[in-house]
Amino acid sequence: MKTNWHFIDLEGQILGRVATKIALLLMGKQKTDYLPNLDNGDFVVAINAAKIKVTGKKLTDKSYYSHSGYPGGLREITLEQLLKKDPRRVIENAVKNMLPKNKLQDRRMVRLKVFPGTEHKYEVELGLKKNAKS
Repeated sequence: MKTNWHFIDLEGQILGRVATKIALLLMGKQKTDYLPNLDNGDFVVAINAAKIKVTGKKLTDKSYYSHSGYPGGLREITLEQLLKKDPRRVIENAVKNMLPKNKLQDRRMVRLKVFPGTEHKYEVELGLKKNAKS
């Protein structure tokens, strides 16, 4: 099973649509030898996570919740606040929720590399050449 590297620029793309594409690549559904019980997906490098788009009023209305386990420990953060704080988590949450909830989910999420800007360290794996700075 050969794993490939895919490069996705998230600038101006809709969050849900691009998360679906990433989830399918991580699962390996585009391959002819796809089996749901085997982890034969590809690596995905996504850049410009801070420039992702959402439709409607999701930017202000969508909320993410977490609880510490203690009384009064419920934390809420909106999509707009999370994009400012850590844009990587927005993409990772969307993709993780689109993957099957099984033992392969964490192994597939490790292959997702998200960066808020254009700088990343996977030029060699992607076959890209670095620009010579003079």
